[in-house]
Amino acid sequence: MAATLAAAAGTGVPATRGAQTTADEPQYLLTAISIAEDGDLDIADELAARRWRAFHAAPLPEQTRPLTGAGGGIRRVSPHDPLLPLLLAGPVAAGGWVGAKLAMSVVAGALAALLAWTATARFGVPPRVAAAVVAVFALSAPLAPFGTQVYPELPAALTVTLAVAALTGPFQRRHRYLLAAAVVALPWLAVKYAPVAAALAALAVHRLWRRGARGPALGLVVTGVAAGVVFAAVHVAVWTGVTPYASGDHFTGGEFTVVGFAPDYLGRSRRLLGLLVDRHFGLAAWQPAWLLVVPALAVLARRRPPGWAVLAAPLAVGWLNATFVALTMHGFWFPGRQVVVVLPCAVLAVAVAVSTSRRALTATVGVGLLGVATYGWVVADGMRGRLNWVVDLWRVSDPWYRVWSTLLPAYLRVDGWTWLRHGAWLVVLTAAAVA
Repeated sequence: MAATLAAAAGTGVPATRGAQTTADEPQYLLTAISIAEDGDLDIADELAARRWRAFHAAPLPEQTRPLTGAGGGIRRVSPHDPLLPLLLAGPVAAGGWVGAKLAMSVVAGALAALLAWTATARFGVPPRVAAAVVAVFALSAPLAPFGTQVYPELPAALTVTLAVAALTGPFQRRHRYLLAAAVVALPWLAVKYAPVAAALAALAVHRLWRRGARGPALGLVVTGVAAGVVFAAVHVAVWTGVTPYASGDHFTGGEFTVVGFAPDYLGRSRRLLGLLVDRHFGLAAWQPAWLLVVPALAVLARRRPPGWAVLAAPLAVGWLNATFVALTMHGFWFPGRQVVVVLPCAVLAVAVAVSTSRRALTATVGVGLLGVATYGWVVADGMRGRLNWVVDLWRVSDPWYRVWSTLLPAYLRVDGWTWLRHGAWLVVLTAAAVA
């Protein structure tokens, strides 16, 4: 309940100047409207009727290119996967963009509840410890802000948590069905989640194979292959390519240029650390407790409690995907978007690592409350019109953020000080992991 209320509190904060939603959010909402009213994904009529005016005051940048429709007509299909609009069709029909945002806040609450349950039931974390650790992360960035923004990030995080809960249980038939459903659903939320889905499927197959359940293991492989074929076939038929990016008007070099026209993978490697400590878009800038994930993973790697690999592997895959495959970590979105899908694994890792130490738990909650306060400052400033979610978030009047952020490297404007801070944080986090 607290997580739902914390997320819902940000509903009135504008996404950018003069708009309650921005970037990809209007596209998801238009598709949800089309599903609710027309029963299809074609948003050509919604664009023509300027249905976006209710939640986007400025002219809406087009993301779709004209496609040939039935009878030779023109259709437009948003270059995004359809599961999120399908889930939001009912809330949008009932309450418009506000209904969509409130539905997302319910997802935030469900995610927090499932994380606390999974920590206790699957990893043996005492309930009070699980509740405390989950609370500081669920009531702060980026989980709380994405509980009010129309992106697939939080539903994907909930789906990953369901998969983790299934994988770390007795893994009977119902758990295998749940795992398979989660793996199949992730790419339909966004194709960028396919590597995380593959990692979860590989963990499931490995577990089944090791215990001699060869039939169920092969069945899961066949299910995954069949799901992939269906995914590609539907996308070719609807979007004219194997991914939804094929219908986008800005991927002029083909749908796979979504990763960049000439990716500099060596340059992108700075994101390995930057996703955590960047001054503007790093997780720790807005919730310093995320820094504890590094020593927590080191603790898990040393102790190797049951299920630790189910947390570490998807987190590593998601982090590497955000580092080397994503076009940028700095974008027209709230910080942390590229890694939200695997942050439940990080939360559970911290909960497990601190579960046997009162001192570690106290430190986690103490540091985490700073991030909770920062989120409160952001919402309060946003409601007063001082800032919005995307363009000028760093203007927040929170005194802690203003001091703390000066210690973090600013990768948007790389200079000597950036690399000095980069090296210092690399040493600090390495030392924390070793200790």
